[in-house]
Parts: sequence; structure tokens; C-alpha cells
Amino acid sequence: MNNHVTVLEIDAASLQHNLAYFKQKLSPTTKILAVVKAFGYGSESKEIAKLLEDKVDYFAVAYSNEGVILREAGIKTPILVLHPQIQNLKEIAKYRLEPNLYNFKILDAFLKLADEEPLMNYPVHIKFNTGLNRLGFWHTDVPTIITELKKSNNIKVESIFSHLAASDDVNEQNFTVEQINNFAYIVKQIYEHLGYEPMIHILNTSGVVNYPQAQFDMVRIGIGLYGFGNNEEETNQLRNTHTLKSIISQIHLIQPGETVGYNRAFVANQPTRSATIPIGHADGISRKLGNKEGFVFINNQPAPIIGNVCMDMIMVDVTKIECKEGDEVIIFNLQKHVEYIAHKCETIPYEILTAISQRVKRLVKN
Repeated sequence: MNNHVTVLEIDAASLQHNLAYFKQKLSPTTKILAVVKAFGYGSESKEIAKLLEDKVDYFAVAYSNEGVILREAGIKTPILVLHPQIQNLKEIAKYRLEPNLYNFKILDAFLKLADEEPLMNYPVHIKFNTGLNRLGFWHTDVPTIITELKKSNNIKVESIFSHLAASDDVNEQNFTVEQINNFAYIVKQIYEHLGYEPMIHILNTSGVVNYPQAQFDMVRIGIGLYGFGNNEEETNQLRNTHTLKSIISQIHLIQPGETVGYNRAFVANQPTRSATIPIGHADGISRKLGNKEGFVFINNQPAPIIGNVCMDMIMVDVTKIECKEGDEVIIFNLQKHVEYIAHKCETIPYEILTAISQRVKRLVKN
């Protein structure tokens, strides 16, 4: 039982608004894959999946255990495992998860498993590398892949896909268009020789916004579900889904010359009221936010973090804020605040959201 008073609230209505926003950008026949890896981008994957199950066609997770969690929660929608490992293939089959086969080693291992079980027409996905250079077969591998696939009737290719490297960067349009064209060429080769036509998909959230002509059969929506577009205009059309909040544990009156926190990083030059809040770098609050680089909201007023961020606590300056012990503290509740935090931490909103510790209680608001 998690009795941490710091809570991450997930707004179900905002999540559904964001999904609907992207749906209206798609053609009626385009399927939607909702990405719920990394605990639903730091939220709660099981609850996110339950909220979206009747509204999307697929879910995607990074690793098999994330998919198992969804299955054990009763999720029946197809689940694509983006980065399966050979040692997890039996578990994938047991829970009817669908592996991404991205190189010959894992392709051969799953073909062997499918023949041994045997599995009948088991759905798999084939990924091609078109420029991200992370996971995926090369276009030159197509003939060998076709030969391998035709050796067994125990698997069926459900989709062929790739991933864009810079779909959010307007300066990389030529590269992105080349990726899309290369992918279309690969698909044409496979369609000519496989004997049937699997689904195809290449677009992520930013791709849906910037390259609608490449929707193909399905798109993958990740960060967009959680309130972030690829530019300010798009983000303004979305709603915040993550609200991180806590309380004031204690208030201190710090006299001039006294210090606050480790290494005496804050020195009071006047009488100062400090509030201690039970959240720290073990909960996902970067140490880069200490020493007035970051702030929280108390009674709708910004309170700068003073001194160094501790493992389990931060201290903030509430000298000019009327507040008391037990009052609510908003760590963040708007995309702009998350983006500000990301800027200060020299990172992106993805990292801020996914860094929220699992010891922080999750609460879904309907």
C-alpha cells in the first residue's frame, strides 16, 4: 500500500480529449496504436489502457513485462512489444503479446519457438531501419526475410513498420520524406513476394502533425496522448494529463545568516520562511532545480526551491506566501511548467514525466 502523500494525478478527460484531437487529423480508416510504455509515460499504464481500450486498435510497450502487466489487468487489445528479447519470447507467446522482430537473430528464435510449440498464424511485426539507426532490418535484408517467413506457416506478419528520426524538426523535412519514400519502397518489395499485405505504419505523434500524407494503415500516438505536441501551437490544442502535487510538511523561520539544506547552499540574508515538502530527487525532482532554478506553486503563488534538492525533500521560500503546514503544493500541473522544468534540466518533457518515481502514488481522475 502506497501511503506517500505526494501524488501524481492523471486526468482521464484530458487524455481522451488528446486522443480525439489526433483522431480528427486522421482518415476514417487509419488505425490508432496508443503507446503506453514506461508506465504510460510516467503515469499508470494499466489505467491508461483501460481508459483507451475501446477507442484504439493497438497498444505498444517497450518490453514484454510491460505487456504482461496489461494482460494481467484484463486488457485484451493487441499489444505490440517494441523491443523484445530472446529470453522473453516464451512469455510473449504465453500472454499473446506480439513481438517486433528487428534482426535475424530474434526472427530465427521466434520462428523456432513457433514451430516447436507450435503456434498457428501467430501475429508478429517486422521493423525496418530507414535512418534512425536504432533497431530494424536493412532494405537489403528483404529477400532473406521473405525466404525465412515462407519456411513456416506458424507466424503471420501483422504489420511492417519503421520509425522517423526527426519528424518534429522542420529543418529535416528532406530527410524525413526520404525515410518515408524508402519505407514505401521496402513495403512494395515485401507485398510483391509475401503473398499477402500486412498493415504498415511509420508515423509517431509529430509525424501525424507534420506528414499526414504518410498515415498508411496505422499511426502511433505516444507523447501526444499525454499533452505534448511537436510545437507550441499543437501543445496549446492539447490538455495537460499529469498533475504532480504534495503538501507542506513543516515551516521554519530562518534568521539572517542561517542556512538551509545540504552544503549550506542557501544562506538567508533576511528573515525567511521556508517550507519543507516531501518530494526529492528520488521522486524525479532533478538537483538542477535547486538554488532557485525551479519553483512550485502554493496557494497559486510561485515558491522558489532554495538550497539543494534532497533525496526525499525540497525546501521552498514561502516568505511572501500565506500558507500553513498541510497546505497543498503543486509541483507542476501545466505543460508550460513541465517545459520550463525540462528547459532548466537541459532535457525534454518526456524525461520529466517518465522520471516520476514509482513510489509516488498514482490517482486517476475521471
